[in-house]
Amino acid sequence: MAKAVHSMVRVLDEARSVDFYSRAFGLAVSDRIEFESFTLVYLRNAEADFEVELTINKGRTEPYELGDGYGHIAFVVDDLDGEHARMAEAGFAPRKLVDFQNDGRRVARFFFVADPDGYQIEVIERGGRFR
Repeated sequence: MAKAVHSMVRVLDEARSVDFYSRAFGLAVSDRIEFESFTLVYLRNAEADFEVELTINKGRTEPYELGDGYGHIAFVVDDLDGEHARMAEAGFAPRKLVDFQNDGRRVARFFFVADPDGYQIEVIERGGRFR
Protein backbone atom coordinates (compact mmCIF):
# COMPACT_ATOMS: atom_id res chain seq x y z
CA MET A 1 0.00 0.00 0.00
CA ALA A 2 1.29 3.47 -0.86
CA LYS A 3 1.82 6.17 1.76
CA ALA A 4 1.90 9.89 0.93
CA VAL A 5 5.12 11.39 2.32
CA HIS A 6 5.52 14.92 0.92
CA SER A 7 4.33 17.61 -1.44
CA MET A 8 6.94 19.69 -3.28
CA VAL A 9 6.79 23.38 -4.14
CA ARG A 10 9.45 25.40 -5.95
CA VAL A 11 10.29 28.59 -4.10
CA LEU A 12 12.42 31.62 -4.86
CA ASP A 13 13.58 32.60 -1.37
CA GLU A 14 14.33 29.81 1.12
CA ALA A 15 14.38 31.98 4.25
CA ARG A 16 11.13 33.75 3.36
CA SER A 17 9.35 30.45 2.67
CA VAL A 18 10.69 28.69 5.79
CA ASP A 19 9.55 31.69 7.87
CA PHE A 20 6.06 31.63 6.32
CA TYR A 21 5.49 27.88 6.83
CA SER A 22 6.86 28.11 10.36
CA ARG A 23 4.69 31.04 11.42
CA ALA A 24 1.58 29.98 9.48
CA PHE A 25 1.56 26.23 10.18
CA GLY A 26 4.15 25.48 12.84
CA LEU A 27 6.39 23.56 10.42
CA ALA A 28 10.10 23.33 11.13
CA VAL A 29 13.01 22.21 9.01
CA SER A 30 13.45 18.47 9.43
CA ASP A 31 16.16 18.08 6.78
CA ARG A 32 18.11 20.19 4.31
CA ILE A 33 19.99 18.64 1.41
CA GLU A 34 22.35 20.77 -0.65
CA PHE A 35 23.04 19.92 -4.31
CA GLU A 36 25.16 21.75 -6.86
CA SER A 37 22.26 23.43 -8.66
CA PHE A 38 19.42 23.22 -6.11
CA THR A 39 18.59 22.74 -2.43
CA LEU A 40 15.83 20.61 -0.90
CA VAL A 41 14.35 21.68 2.44
CA TYR A 42 11.89 19.37 4.21
CA LEU A 43 9.40 20.87 6.66
CA ARG A 44 7.19 19.06 9.17
CA ASN A 45 5.60 19.31 12.59
CA ALA A 46 4.68 16.86 15.34
CA GLU A 47 1.12 16.46 14.01
CA ALA A 48 2.09 14.21 11.07
CA ASP A 49 4.92 12.56 9.20
CA PHE A 50 3.84 14.21 5.94
CA GLU A 51 6.29 16.91 4.84
CA VAL A 52 6.35 19.97 2.63
CA GLU A 53 9.43 19.84 0.41
CA LEU A 54 10.76 23.21 -0.69
CA THR A 55 12.91 23.12 -3.83
CA ILE A 56 15.18 26.12 -4.28
CA ASN A 57 16.85 26.28 -7.70
CA LYS A 58 20.13 28.16 -7.33
CA GLY A 59 20.48 31.22 -9.52
CA ARG A 60 16.75 31.53 -10.15
CA THR A 61 15.65 35.17 -9.94
CA GLU A 62 12.25 35.17 -11.63
CA PRO A 63 9.06 34.03 -9.86
CA TYR A 64 7.63 30.71 -11.02
CA GLU A 65 4.58 30.72 -13.27
CA LEU A 66 1.95 28.78 -11.35
CA GLY A 67 -0.26 28.24 -14.38
CA ASP A 68 -4.01 28.10 -14.48
CA GLY A 69 -4.41 24.67 -12.89
CA TYR A 70 -5.88 24.84 -9.42
CA GLY A 71 -3.73 22.70 -7.16
CA HIS A 72 -3.15 23.17 -3.45
CA ILE A 73 -2.04 21.59 -0.21
CA ALA A 74 -4.39 21.52 2.80
CA PHE A 75 -3.91 21.64 6.58
CA VAL A 76 -6.57 20.90 9.20
CA VAL A 77 -6.88 23.01 12.35
CA ASP A 78 -9.09 22.86 15.44
CA ASP A 79 -9.97 26.57 15.61
CA LEU A 80 -10.57 27.84 12.08
CA ASP A 81 -11.78 31.29 13.18
CA GLY A 82 -8.78 31.69 15.50
CA GLU A 83 -6.33 30.63 12.78
CA HIS A 84 -7.94 32.99 10.28
CA ALA A 85 -7.60 35.89 12.73
CA ARG A 86 -4.02 34.93 13.64
CA MET A 87 -2.95 34.77 10.00
CA ALA A 88 -4.63 38.09 9.24
CA GLU A 89 -2.82 39.66 12.21
CA ALA A 90 0.48 38.18 10.94
CA GLY A 91 -0.08 39.94 7.60
CA PHE A 92 -0.68 36.77 5.56
CA ALA A 93 -3.98 38.10 4.09
CA PRO A 94 -6.12 34.95 4.35
CA ARG A 95 -9.13 34.88 2.05
CA LYS A 96 -12.71 34.76 3.35
CA LEU A 97 -14.09 31.90 5.44
CA VAL A 98 -16.22 29.50 3.38
CA ASP A 99 -18.91 27.11 4.61
CA PHE A 100 -18.92 24.63 1.71
CA GLN A 101 -22.13 22.59 1.54
CA ASN A 102 -23.74 20.01 -0.70
CA ASP A 103 -27.50 19.40 -0.48
CA GLY A 104 -27.62 21.26 2.84
CA ARG A 105 -24.84 19.12 4.37
CA ARG A 106 -21.49 20.63 5.30
CA VAL A 107 -18.64 19.25 3.25
CA ALA A 108 -16.01 21.51 4.79
CA ARG A 109 -15.44 24.88 6.43
CA PHE A 110 -12.23 26.50 5.23
CA PHE A 111 -10.24 29.46 3.93
CA PHE A 112 -7.28 29.83 1.61
CA VAL A 113 -4.02 31.67 2.18
CA ALA A 114 -1.14 32.13 -0.28
CA ASP A 115 2.49 31.43 0.56
CA PRO A 116 5.21 33.92 -0.49
CA ASP A 117 5.43 32.36 -3.97
CA GLY A 118 1.67 32.48 -4.54
CA TYR A 119 0.86 28.83 -3.88
CA GLN A 120 -2.64 28.51 -2.47
CA ILE A 121 -3.00 26.64 0.83
CA GLU A 122 -6.36 25.46 2.13
CA VAL A 123 -6.91 25.63 5.89
CA ILE A 124 -9.79 23.35 6.90
CA GLU A 125 -11.66 23.08 10.18
CA ARG A 126 -11.08 19.66 11.72
CA GLY A 127 -14.16 17.45 11.60
CA GLY A 128 -16.02 14.96 9.44
CA ARG A 129 -13.69 13.47 6.87
CA PHE A 130 -10.96 15.97 7.81
CA ARG A 131 -9.53 14.60 11.05
